[in-house]
Amino acid sequence: MLIRSALAALLLALASLTARADEPCMNGNDFPSWLREFKTEAAGAGISQRTIETALKGVTVDPATISRDRKQSFYWQDFLQFSTRLATQDRITRGRKKLATETKLFQRIDADYGVPGPVIAAFWALESDFGLAQGKMPVLRSLATLAWDCRRGPMFRAQLLDALRVIDRGDLKPAEMVGSWAGELGQMQFLPSHYMNHGVDYDGDGRRDLLRSTPDVVASTAAYLKSIGWRKGEPWLEEVRAPAEMDWKEADLAIKKPRSAWAKLGVKRPDGTPLPSGDIEAALLLPMGRHGPAFLAYPNFDTYLEWNESLNYAITAAYLARRIAGDPPMRKGNGTPPVFDLAGIQKLQRLLADAGYEVGKIDGKLGANTRTAVRQAQIRFTLPADAYPTPELVKRLSTGH
Repeated sequence: MLIRSALAALLLALASLTARADEPCMNGNDFPSWLREFKTEAAGAGISQRTIETALKGVTVDPATISRDRKQSFYWQDFLQFSTRLATQDRITRGRKKLATETKLFQRIDADYGVPGPVIAAFWALESDFGLAQGKMPVLRSLATLAWDCRRGPMFRAQLLDALRVIDRGDLKPAEMVGSWAGELGQMQFLPSHYMNHGVDYDGDGRRDLLRSTPDVVASTAAYLKSIGWRKGEPWLEEVRAPAEMDWKEADLAIKKPRSAWAKLGVKRPDGTPLPSGDIEAALLLPMGRHGPAFLAYPNFDTYLEWNESLNYAITAAYLARRIAGDPPMRKGNGTPPVFDLAGIQKLQRLLADAGYEVGKIDGKLGANTRTAVRQAQIRFTLPADAYPTPELVKRLSTGH
């Protein structure tokens, strides 16, 4: 319970910072003074003096980390672009090979945690190419930099404390803390708090090694997914074929219907045959609107959004898991979805904001706020309300009618 409470507190703190995270800020305090104060805090939190001094000796600010944190831009791509780049045939093939060569391990994991092997393999592929790309940055320096920085300091301060706890526990040495510029570690790119709270010593060697131990990596992933709500024996995502016409407002992650209800509305399997029977609830998910790919997202899909709040990432990870499990490639949809580049989405966001809709930061990303605003505008202009922009919507927003 204490572990879950600590993680929940971290997530709440992160959520409370979201509105401020993208605002310009200036670093007013000098780093050496900040570091001295942080070391005092770490000691007060029960971290040994040896770990504090060994881990933070000589650490300095990394301007490149701050620059990268200010300029993240990968997620502006549309779903088909994003999924094509990441859910590759090579990753599908290697994922299937992992399941075949580690059959007993994945069977044991499924029995202990209820998480299927393809789900874990897909995250493994996307996060580090099965351990081949874990990052080369000194994580402690990155975390100290981001903890000192004004943008998301409290969040990364908590992460730096947990990184020291991981060292104190004996899982890693300071020199082994090498990973991404954002402080993520290991083959699943766990933040230190996830490493600390959900790392599992599954090979029984006395430490949780998420950099080198396949059993530890796989079990820790399953433990984390279970902790955020994974439901054993239930599906996570299913590709479907949406009808040519329907009330598109129904296609919303917040609207859950029994699978039988979607069948009555004309939703079918990709090959046009009826959906399987059953009353398990799902949302109809149209990442590129009514003309693009369509999916039923089941309760387990929520864990994907907990792992990464980017809808494109979540769908891609869930789709890749289905491909590793044996599904064929997805259909491209019922037509040709309009494509918007970074500048196009920024223009759309400005028009929506000028019209009084809440879109958040003008960042060129078709995130949850922007999609909600798009749907609201579509309803206003009596356009199909599938939450995906079209040139017609942009024209209506530009003219006001």
